[in-house]
This record gives sequence, structure tokens and C-alpha cells, in this order.
Amino acid sequence: MKKLHGDIFTVQLGGFYFTFITDPLSFGSVVKEARAKLDFNAFAKHLVRRVFGYHPVEDDHKLIQSSSNKHLMGDGLVLLTQSMMSNLQNLMLHQIESGGTKGRSWHEDGLFTFCYNIVFRAGYLALFGNEVAKMAESVEEAKEKDRKESVDLFHEFRKYDQLFPKLAYGVLGPSEKMKAERLKRLFWNTLAVDKLNTKENISGWVSESHQIRNELGMHKSMQDRHMFLLLWASQGNTGPASFWLLLFLMKHPEAMAAVKSEIDEVLYETGQEVKQGGPLINLTRDMLLKTPVLDSAVEESLRLTAAPVLTRAVLEDMSLKMDNGREYKIRKGDRVSLFPYTSVQMDPEVHPDPQTFKYDRFLTADRQKKTDFYKRGKKVKYYTMPWGAGVSMCPGRFFAINELKQFVFLMLTYFDFELKNPDEEIPDIDVRRWGFGTMQPMRDVPFRYRLRF
Repeated sequence: MKKLHGDIFTVQLGGFYFTFITDPLSFGSVVKEARAKLDFNAFAKHLVRRVFGYHPVEDDHKLIQSSSNKHLMGDGLVLLTQSMMSNLQNLMLHQIESGGTKGRSWHEDGLFTFCYNIVFRAGYLALFGNEVAKMAESVEEAKEKDRKESVDLFHEFRKYDQLFPKLAYGVLGPSEKMKAERLKRLFWNTLAVDKLNTKENISGWVSESHQIRNELGMHKSMQDRHMFLLLWASQGNTGPASFWLLLFLMKHPEAMAAVKSEIDEVLYETGQEVKQGGPLINLTRDMLLKTPVLDSAVEESLRLTAAPVLTRAVLEDMSLKMDNGREYKIRKGDRVSLFPYTSVQMDPEVHPDPQTFKYDRFLTADRQKKTDFYKRGKKVKYYTMPWGAGVSMCPGRFFAINELKQFVFLMLTYFDFELKNPDEEIPDIDVRRWGFGTMQPMRDVPFRYRLRF
């Protein structure tokens, strides 16, 4: 359509007229427009009703934003990062803690399954709490219960996750509808607010979300649905993102070496050493702020694999001004959309050789974050948009990046791992998931791993 019609065009999709803007220099006209004219909420409300059965309260988006700013950024993020750390240690390194040698033999798995499994489960436990361990002898029992229950939950989550695109578009077949309903009920029950009281270490983000809706008089059954929405919103993308990052590092030895060297440097600076019988390393938020090379590799991986669609409902007749000075009228009741994946992240003018993973693409010569990217000689403000932008920008992005970095940090520090087939091609992305965040691969990639210690 861009080849046919240029940087702005309107198509009819599923009963709505969507105007797509494909010039990144013109994105500001949508991202910065007042919510009185372009509103994200109308689209979001429709989606969460259909997918999670959740009916938002008035200003629900603002409540989530406020709570996320408090608990998923700044000081709140310090606590959450620590909780994520202890849960990753439990899931990945419990054999070291228990003194077992079983982990030191080679294990085989699919890389996507392995990454998604670990990151989802650790994130779920960090947010929704742990099994209570009242006495010293029951601590290991509680940890074991966390491992078992979280793995069962992950398997059910994957079933729902695979139905998600069809569910969002409202095109499930009869048997798929029944399966989706069964899974929804399972999650509403598992994440029920009444069960929150039986856990410890529940994140402020989850407990405050429950408290606010309780005070607003929301029925418990609707609060249970909201908990499922929080789980998917927080954990639906980070696992797949960790798969792509690890795979790109494995396929680019120079990138792997640069990241590993930086990790070793950070550990050395904090006086931590990984050795047989020694204490487990502890990654704090402050340590994760000192990894510009890993940050660039994360951003490059997301540029290649994150493909959200940013959609706004048009609330009144208005004009959109493009970078070239031309103005276009759009009608009340229509939709305006951006798809940054094709229009900026894969634009060879903004990102030369866009299909190639370059771990240092977002690094300056002196290892600072690079933010200067250009199109038609002009600086591009929105040069990569894995988290969206403006009012719909993902409020949990800092926690998600920390989850991702902690997982990769522990993998590179504690494990030997390799692709079963070193010549394995990087799989294609599953285009059925366009628009919903981090893409998933068309097939899994076999790999093997073992604990070093």
C-alpha cells in the first residue's frame, strides 16, 4: 500500500477505516495528539473485554499507569528486581543450592520453550508471590512448590498464548472457543484475589491493583479477570524476547564475547565471583544500569522482533499534518494506526542493513547509548518503538528489560550452552502475531545446556 499510495493511506479492515502513517518523521502528529481527539482507550477496552473477559472501570488506563509508574520504575523497581533475582535463582540454580550434580550433565530442549518457561515463571512468582515458608525446614519445600506450580501454570499459559491472535481478532472456531473459555476460567481461578492472601512477597503492583479496584467496589470475579490481564500484559512478551536475544548472541560470537566481557566486568566491580561452593551472584538494579553493551544488544534484538501496532480511535473530525507540510483530514469514528516495524525499524535509511543483527547498533564510539538516527537528513525521534509510544507506551518496560537482562546474565555466567546444529538458520517470525508485541518463531530451535558448577 505504501508503494501504491505513499506515506499515508486509508484501508477498510473489519468494519473500520484505518488510516496508516508510514513516515516516521510524521509519527509525532499521532503520538503527541491530545486524547480528546485521538484515544487509545476505546481500542484497548474492546480488546481486554474480548480477550480476558475484563470490563474496565472508569479511567482504568490511568490507574494502571499510575500504579506501574510507582512499582515498575524507580524505587519500586529495586524491590521487584530483587524478587525477580531470587525467583530466577530458585528456577535456574536450585541444583547448585541443594548441592546436586544432576544439572552438570547436558540437557536438551527447544531454546524458545526453555527461555519462555524460565522467564515467565520467575516473572509470575516475582509479581504474584511465593508459597509461604513459615519454618526453616519448610523453605526448600516452599521453593519446590513454587517450581512445580509455576511450571504447570506456564504450560496452560502457552495454550492460551497460542490462541491469542485468533481470540483478539474474534475468529476462533467452535472447539477453540471452548478451549479458550476453559483456560480463561482456569486462570481466573488460579489468580483469584482470595488466593493472594495465601502468598507472601506479593508485588506492590499486584496488591495495589487489587486494593484500588476493591475500594471502587469492583466485584471479586471481575478483579480475578483483571489479575489474568496483568499476568498476560507483564509476561506475554519477555520470554519470547529472551529467546531472540540468546539466539542472536549464539549466532554472532563477537556479540556474545562483548556481552560476556561486560558481564565479567560488572561482577568484578561488585566483588562477586562465580565459583564452586561459593555464594550465588546477586544482580541488583544498580548493576543492571552499568551494561551499555547488553542494553544495545537488547534494543537491537527488539528492533528485529518487536512489532506492535499503535492504534487510536478518532473522536472528532480533525487534520493530521505530515512532515512534508501536507495536511490530511480524518473522520470521527475512524482509526489511525502506526506499524513501526516496517515503517522505521526495518527502514534501511534509518537502520542500514536492517535485516542484520548488529549488537553495537545502539552504541556510540565511547560506549554510550546512541540516539542519533536520520531519514532524509532529519533526525528521527521515534527510531525504534518496541514498547509503543505516548499514552500507550508500555509502563512495565523497565521491569521487562531487567527480567530479560537478569536471565541472560545468569545464563552466560552459570551455564554452558550451544545450538545442537551450529548452522541452524534463524527461524522466520510468525506473522499471525503481527501487532501484539514481541514476535514468536515459526519453529523452535534445538539446543543443549549444562550447569558449569
